[in-house]
Amino acid sequence: MSTQSTAKAFAEVIESKLTHVTAQCWQWDTMPTFGSLVAIPGNTFTLIGIVSSIETGSMDPMRYPFPYQKTEEELKREHPQIFDFLKTIFTVTLIGYQSDAGACLYATPPVPSKIHSFVYPLETENFQAFFAKSDFLPLLFAAPETPHLVDELFLALMNELAQQGMLTPERFEEYYHTFSLLTGNDYRRLKLLMQRVTTQHAQALVRPN
Repeated sequence: MSTQSTAKAFAEVIESKLTHVTAQCWQWDTMPTFGSLVAIPGNTFTLIGIVSSIETGSMDPMRYPFPYQKTEEELKREHPQIFDFLKTIFTVTLIGYQSDAGACLYATPPVPSKIHSFVYPLETENFQAFFAKSDFLPLLFAAPETPHLVDELFLALMNELAQQGMLTPERFEEYYHTFSLLTGNDYRRLKLLMQRVTTQHAQALVRPN
């Protein structure tokens, strides 16, 4: 993945820690969705992460957006310069990495991502390899910036799996079992989570007769 073209990259790392990175979109209105999966290639391995927060605001701390009472189209026509001062940043919670040989490692990386590394959408083949197991979930639970978002990120990940055609009853059962262990078998929390997943993905979770 380290040889990917910049054509698919859409953001750049501006802050980096072992557990998460902050990246800035190259275009303020071209951003990832909450819970989407991204890759950050390095020299010897590629970090895998899930987008856990997104924020749009002003680049200049002395200039704040204020309401014009106009549509976006009207603003672009009458005040196009205001969009030059906008930026979108997002946090990527790291949940493991892949070696250049393709091995999936569900652990904190040995070093953080380099500043100015490019951020890419996670490609299908890497997605399918990395998320064949639920071993990444302990890192998601341990991340200091996501304790209040774990359930929402889990649901978003189920949506990603469904889009990739990977959300099967067997795979969900494995994920759910790991999630249950990490929550200390919190019955109420698990019941609510199960209801939300099955409401959204009932068809995918039906076992064939």
